[in-house]
Amino acid sequence: MDLANKVIAITGAGQGLGQQMALSLAKCGANLALIDIELEGLIQTEQQCQKMGVIAKSYQANVTNEEQVVRAFGQIDADFKCLNGLINNAGIMRDGLLVKQKEGKLSAMSLEQFQSVLEVNVTGSFLCGREASKVMLKTDSKGVLINISSVARAGNIGQSNYSASKAAVAAMSVVWAKELGRYGIRSVAIAPGVVKTAMTDQIKPLAMERLLSMVPVGRLGQAEEIAATIQFALENDFITGRVLEIDGGMRM
Repeated sequence: MDLANKVIAITGAGQGLGQQMALSLAKCGANLALIDIELEGLIQTEQQCQKMGVIAKSYQANVTNEEQVVRAFGQIDADFKCLNGLINNAGIMRDGLLVKQKEGKLSAMSLEQFQSVLEVNVTGSFLCGREASKVMLKTDSKGVLINISSVARAGNIGQSNYSASKAAVAAMSVVWAKELGRYGIRSVAIAPGVVKTAMTDQIKPLAMERLLSMVPVGRLGQAEEIAATIQFALENDFITGRVLEIDGGMRM
């Protein structure tokens, strides 16, 4: 797919990876539908993209809220009259051990802590993927759905919720590829390793040291490197139903 003048929607576009993805695609001439729950960062991304001469519009929405997601994609349909790609980037991390015993005291991950991550990472991806697909079919747009998974989908200590969510979105990508290929819609998952973002800045120093020891290249990934992979997945029309691991050789 030639990205020039194509319409790509990005969730979590107000900061970090989402913002870098938007800027990278704007450089390729793509028009952007930017989605985030935080309006201030969203507007900043929109303005930076517009400076590159492309059309960029902001849509404030909580991806876990069905009504807001339906409304956002309905407006995207009205504004652009087509949709050629969705990047399900919005996600959260709330790490914690399943159970922990220290000095005779027992603690455990709460149901709320578990479900909050599943709601954003899985339910949010499902809702946006569903609504984006509907717009693509309605407007007869050939498109690509991209879910942001993680190397943690294989299982990582302290991440019962996050690992489960990232395994789920990888599996959904394969399902969507099989279901939607007949309509000219591809589906891909990107599984980054440890990438420097506001989210990874929350990781405790000892945990970060352990993670870096598992990365053969010996460093964090950069947002620009993930954005380059997104561009590759969008442009290569023979990639679908696959999980692309961009992890510096890391294995969990």
